Amino acid sequence: MQNIRIVKRPEYAIDSVDKALQLITLLQEREWVRIADAARELGVAPSTAHRLMSTLAYRGFALQDDQRRYCAGPVLAGDAGRARIRALVARTRPHLEALAAESRETVNLVERVGVTVRFLHCVEGPQLLRVGNRTGTILPARTSSGGRAALAALPQATVDQLYTGRGAQLGGHRLEPAELAELHEELATTRARGYSLNLGRTEPEIAAMGAAVALPQRPGVLAVTLSAPISRAPLLEQPDTVAALRRAAEAIGRELEHEPSF
Repeated sequence: MQNIRIVKRPEYAIDSVDKALQLITLLQEREWVRIADAARELGVAPSTAHRLMSTLAYRGFALQDDQRRYCAGPVLAGDAGRARIRALVARTRPHLEALAAESRETVNLVERVGVTVRFLHCVEGPQLLRVGNRTGTILPARTSSGGRAALAALPQATVDQLYTGRGAQLGGHRLEPAELAELHEELATTRARGYSLNLGRTEPEIAAMGAAVALPQRPGVLAVTLSAPISRAPLLEQPDTVAALRRAAEAIGRELEHEPSF
């Protein structure tokens, strides 16, 4: 008979670490976790649960959606999460590759989750001097081209909630009225011209533009971006390049419009 060693709680266990590990387990077991549920499971105040969750989100262990729920982040993505992304990439890759070939710049498919975007797939452009692969990178939505394109597809009230609600306050991404007004002005410009522009805002030597993928079942979630060295920024806004980006986003939207799982 096999002997099973029972591991006891260490005498000098660090409570905050223990709570964080319990929270990680919770994220792995459930599709979505709300702060109230986490607080109840851990036996702590909601403010404590939110601080723990925010730290996990900062390190890529958790992501927050528009309904202030948390899911497992890219560090914890299980088989189901990886399978969803693989299926999504398989459906969109031909459109991304076609855009990279036509524009000769690096193309990314990004997904917005709450106030962040993560890069799901990259097709590097064929030029020797080009932007490298960003797959797996997580950036603030409001400063990245894909994030702003996705935010521009949301109702204003949803954007306000993301950046002024209690979750924003506890998560450290609350915007002051002037900052929120500036964001809304940028989103209005994005909607008017059909794409967002980022000239060195995320990284000084990189220019990018993004277009949202229109999904009726999940608006403001996916976007396609083009990235180039800042020296080629004027070429990104050439009418042919803009048209190619928008066509790719529209083609992906048609590809996924009947897939609620995406």
